[in-house]
Amino acid sequence: MIKFLKIIFTWWNGQTIGTFLNTLFFGKLVGIDASKNKYYVDSNDRRWVIFNSDVEATKIPPEWHAWMHHLIKEVPSQVEFSKYKWQKDHQENKTGTNEAYNPNKYKPQTKADYESWSP
Repeated sequence: MIKFLKIIFTWWNGQTIGTFLNTLFFGKLVGIDASKNKYYVDSNDRRWVIFNSDVEATKIPPEWHAWMHHLIKEVPSQVEFSKYKWQKDHQENKTGTNEAYNPNKYKPQTKADYESWSP
């Protein structure tokens, strides 16, 4: 019952009732990515994603992002994407977590060439 109420009244718990009905009646599932996010398209070539967990746009891998924004026509699950050996795997945005980038973590601690003047 609680999950049903979350679907009706909130967008951050997967999908709203409008998206649910649109997906049910008009959506055609075209693929699922490694994170289990589901990608849909309708007859007017509108594209959308239903997230597996938290709704966070940075969880969409680059190849699916290109498909969602009509940069490529082919569905990424049907096309093989090759990566260069220097490319890293896709990660979601880590801002606000303990895994966020901290430049001071990698900066060597050196003593200043001067001492501050204090009265």
